[in-house]
Amino acid sequence: MSKGTRTTSASIYENARIAVLLPCYNEGKAITHVIESFRNVIPTAQIIVIDNASKDDTAEKAKNAGATVIRETLPGKGNAVRRGFSEVEADIYVMADGDGTYDATALPELIKRLILDRLDMVVGTRAEKEEAAYRSGHRMGNRLFNTVFAKLFGARFTDIFSGYRVFSRRFVKTFPAISTGFEIETEISVHAIMLRAPVAEIPTSYGARHEGTESKLRTYRDGARILSRILLFTATHKPFVFYGLIAAFLAVLSVVLGLPLVFEYIETGLVERLPTAVLTVGVMLSAVLSFVTGAILSNTGIGQWEVKRLAYLLHSDPLEVLRAEITKEADK
Repeated sequence: MSKGTRTTSASIYENARIAVLLPCYNEGKAITHVIESFRNVIPTAQIIVIDNASKDDTAEKAKNAGATVIRETLPGKGNAVRRGFSEVEADIYVMADGDGTYDATALPELIKRLILDRLDMVVGTRAEKEEAAYRSGHRMGNRLFNTVFAKLFGARFTDIFSGYRVFSRRFVKTFPAISTGFEIETEISVHAIMLRAPVAEIPTSYGARHEGTESKLRTYRDGARILSRILLFTATHKPFVFYGLIAAFLAVLSVVLGLPLVFEYIETGLVERLPTAVLTVGVMLSAVLSFVTGAILSNTGIGQWEVKRLAYLLHSDPLEVLRAEITKEADK
């Protein structure tokens, strides 16, 4: 990005409070570079490092680089993001990682899209610029989980695990943030879908981690946690789908167990395998109970999401002036 472009961006964004949130755990070798990268792009932004109980010099280096440091002692990225969302006041929130993998120069385009299209979230989807950016296990897991997520919640996102996102104030301040770990991005995506918030995706470069740093993501452990969280989100936010699938499975199982008994009764007039008959009835009753549970929870959930939607609508849009300035700048 040219110097002239940075100056133009800075002059436009001076009228908005922009907060760049960088949740970090042991990113001392990369954090100075990351802070400087975002400051070079938008000098007026407030850069906040949420130090997630690091054991290295992350906090010290962040302070020396001019960032505001918030220390979160509860381990896990979700805890760090929740702390940042709750404590920081801004008009526009930017979430990125402190490992140097995300392209800071893409930020003005993400913010511009958020403002001009009146969106609540813009996701910087990851386009690899280096072969080493992803481990093979992570690449395969991303495809799998994105497919599962799309089937359960709809195909509004192509990269639910991207940690590079720009948010409106009303989205951040109405986001409950119950996740504790790397599943926080999945929760954000679910919240946007269930809230029917206007969102968009923009491809951004995704590179290898800064030299000397290593990924905190553990493929199998965190993959299992994310899968369990997706299932929990399904049970919580789409209970009719979750319990309906269980009901369908149990009903099919009951039919499979019961058909031989029916044929036997037709031929002999007797039901000799009484335990199997009792099991078949029990499984079918469980299917009915699961279906009813899903229906009840679904109706209850509608009321909860209505309350969340009303809370979301209470927040006004503070970016009208900035939107007018960007439009004027584009017309020149």
